[in-house]
Amino acid sequence: MSTGNRGEEAIARMFEGARKHGRAAFLPYYPIGYPDYGTSIEIIAKMADIGVDGFEIGMPFSDPLADGPTIAAATDHALRGGINTARCLEAVRELRERGVDQPLLLMGYLNPILAYGPEIFVAEAREAGADGLIVPDLPPEERGLLEDPCRNSGLALVAFLAPNGGPRRITLAAEKATGFIYIVSVTGITGARESLPDTLPAFLDRVRAQTDKPLVVGFGISRPEQARAMGEIADGFIVGSALVRAAEEGIDAVIRLAETLRNALDA
Repeated sequence: MSTGNRGEEAIARMFEGARKHGRAAFLPYYPIGYPDYGTSIEIIAKMADIGVDGFEIGMPFSDPLADGPTIAAATDHALRGGINTARCLEAVRELRERGVDQPLLLMGYLNPILAYGPEIFVAEAREAGADGLIVPDLPPEERGLLEDPCRNSGLALVAFLAPNGGPRRITLAAEKATGFIYIVSVTGITGARESLPDTLPAFLDRVRAQTDKPLVVGFGISRPEQARAMGEIADGFIVGSALVRAAEEGIDAVIRLAETLRNALDA
């Protein structure tokens, strides 16, 4: 398949489009293989149809350090169902073949990528139609493992920043991130929360003082009012656990929640 106009360019266009409409970009997270491969593809394709801006495509891993119990259980279920790295790359290819045009960022942990071979993985991800990588356990000091392959392929390599990140971490993320900077809203693991920290806007201001790269907030967002709040302080936001939990009730429940969150941005 053609991979022209993808990668960092596609992600930049996504944020530009959202800004033109005066809102944040909405990027749902969803893991491949939950509750099964076909259903996960169907859920992502249907969310694309309702106009979400991009996707964080989860690659299941046996030791998901950044993920809370909802996503950890879903990805464990997917692994037991036979999902592996190659199958996740196949999923990206299938989503493109189904006409999904939004940016697709593969979210996975470093060990499976190293086992696959970083250069081979990045090349195949690009060929499949991926636009970037989100690797939560990749330390800034070791970005070289993926940085050069991503640069050569035009894929974004997102950097993480947690609220306890000091000035050096902020500087590293500002210098190194491509695509966007992933702002972790809380110190902890993924999972829907009743409220987000009052200190989050100030932390975003500290980061913005050092970079004009898009800032995308994740961890804890699950309700329309939180989505609207993110639209006032961030360039984008990610919702994961709430959507995965909704999948227990079926595809329609996931789409209803995604649609509610997306519509909140236009309210």
